[in-house]
Amino acid sequence: MRSGASDVHAAEEELDPVSIALLREDLRAAGYTVARLEELWGDEAAAALGRGHRTAAKRAAHGGVERGDPVAVLGVAFILGLSVPEQAMASALPHLTVEGAERLGLLERASDDPGALIALIDLRPYAFADDLGSGEWWIASDLGELAVGHALREDHVLGVGGASNTLSSIMIRDHVTTALDLGTGCGIQALHASRHADRVVATDISARALRLAEFNAVLNDVRNVEFRLGDMFEPVAGERFDQIVSNPPFVITPRVAGVPEYEYRDGGLAGDAIVRDVVRGVREHLNPGGVAQFLGNWEYHGESEAFDRVREWLGDESAAGALDAWVVERELQDAPQYAETWIRDGGTRQGTAEFERLTAAWLDDFAARDVRYVGFGYVTLRRPHDELVSLRRFESVESTGAAEGGLGPHLARGLRAGAWLASADDAELQVSTLVICGDVTEQRHYWPGAEDPTAITLAQGGGFGRTIAVDTGLAAFVGACDGDLAVGVIIGALADLLGVDAVELAADLLPRVRELVFVGMLEPQGLDAGD
Repeated sequence: MRSGASDVHAAEEELDPVSIALLREDLRAAGYTVARLEELWGDEAAAALGRGHRTAAKRAAHGGVERGDPVAVLGVAFILGLSVPEQAMASALPHLTVEGAERLGLLERASDDPGALIALIDLRPYAFADDLGSGEWWIASDLGELAVGHALREDHVLGVGGASNTLSSIMIRDHVTTALDLGTGCGIQALHASRHADRVVATDISARALRLAEFNAVLNDVRNVEFRLGDMFEPVAGERFDQIVSNPPFVITPRVAGVPEYEYRDGGLAGDAIVRDVVRGVREHLNPGGVAQFLGNWEYHGESEAFDRVREWLGDESAAGALDAWVVERELQDAPQYAETWIRDGGTRQGTAEFERLTAAWLDDFAARDVRYVGFGYVTLRRPHDELVSLRRFESVESTGAAEGGLGPHLARGLRAGAWLASADDAELQVSTLVICGDVTEQRHYWPGAEDPTAITLAQGGGFGRTIAVDTGLAAFVGACDGDLAVGVIIGALADLLGVDAVELAADLLPRVRELVFVGMLEPQGLDAGD
C-alpha cells in the first residue's frame, strides 16, 4: 500500500544532481528502454496495458522479477505501480541504492510489507524519432489511475499522453535562439525544444509540475532549459522568443462546486477562454518571424460556423499586430461526447452515480452558454517580419497519410509556401517553375470499357495525406511540372492542345495551382531553401 506523495514534488527542496546522475547510470545499465519493455510485456499484455488492464503485464513480468531482471523490476514498480522485493530493487539500482531512491522520493516501503518497496512516481522510457533524428529519454510523472487505484488528485502531473505526442509531432524544429514552453507539465515539450533551441524557458503554474520537469531535464542531462513558476505569460513578462509551444490546460470544465479541476488540463477559466488568452497573448512574446504552436479546444455556440471563435480571437488580419495563422481541427465532439471523454479522463468510471452527476454538471454548463459542439485541433501562428499577414487558413483534417512525426517539417514548409504565394501575384506565378513533390501519386478511375477516366485524384503520401480531385486539365498541368517549363508556358501549351482560350484556362487553373503549392503537392523552385 502507498502511504503518501513523492518528495520529488517538494518544490522547496533542491534537486540532488549527483543522485539523479546515479539513477541515470542505473537505468542505462539496466537497459530500461521502450524496446526492452515491449519484449518483457509481449504484444498481448502490452495491448491490455494500453486498455488500462495490468494483470497480463504483471504475469508476463513475474518471472523476470523473480530472476532479478532489472527491466522487469523497474517496469513492475514504476509503470504497473506494484510492490517489488527490496532485494530485487537493490539489484536494479546498484549505484543509486534503495536508500538513495527513497531520498529522491522515488520509492517507499510498502505499509503492508516492510520487505517490499513501492513506487511513488511513474518513471518510464520514452522513444522518439523526427527529422532531427531519433532518441530516448526517461520521463517521470505522477502515477496514473491504473497504479493508484482511484480517481486522480487535482494536482496530478500528467506524463506523456496523446496530446503531448501530438504537440511534439507537429513542433517545427528549425533552429532558433530562444524558445518558450508555456505550461510545461512534466517537461516533455521543453525537452523536445531543447534539441533545436539554444535556450528554452519552461513555465507552469504548478510547482509540483515544475519540480518533475526539472527532475526530467537533469535525469536526461539536458542543460539548456530554465524553469519558472507562474501563470500563463507572467513569468516571461517583457520577453520575446523565436518559438512558443504550449499544451495549455484547455479542457472545458464547469466552474461549479463539486467538479474536480485538474491542474494539468483545466485552466481555471470559463469555457474556452484559456485558448483565447493564449491566441491573444503570444504576439507580444514573439520576435518578428517567430512561430507559436499549441493545442486547444474551441466551442461552437448555437448555429455558429466552424472556426468562428478562433477567427474572432485572431481579429482582423489588416489590423496592427495581426498574426499569420494556420488552424487545423482534428476532431469535433458533441456536448455529451465531450463531457464523457473528460470525466473518464479524470478516473471516474462510467455507469457510476458520480459519473452521472458530473455529466449533468457538464451538460448544464454547455446549455447555459448554448454550446453544441467542441472542436479540438492545433494552431500555428507566426508574427510576420513586415507586419503584413500572408496566411489565414482554417481547415478540418480527419486523417493523415504520414506518421504524425512528419508534420513539423510539413507545417514549416506550409508557412514558407504561404509567404511565397502571398508575395507572388498571378503574373509572377506564371513565370515561376514548379515540380511535383516526390510523395504525390495520381489515381485514375474508369468505368469498365471506358476510354476516359470518370475520376482523377492526386494523393499525397506525406504531410496530411490529402487526396484532391482534379479534372483532366489540372492533371495534365501537374504532369508537365518537371521544373523546366514555366507555369504560363505550360498553360499556353495546354490551351493550344485543348482548343481553349489561354486567359480563361489560366483563370481556371491558377487558384487551384496555388492550393496544390500550399498543401505540398507542387513545389516552387527554391522554396525548401526558404525563398
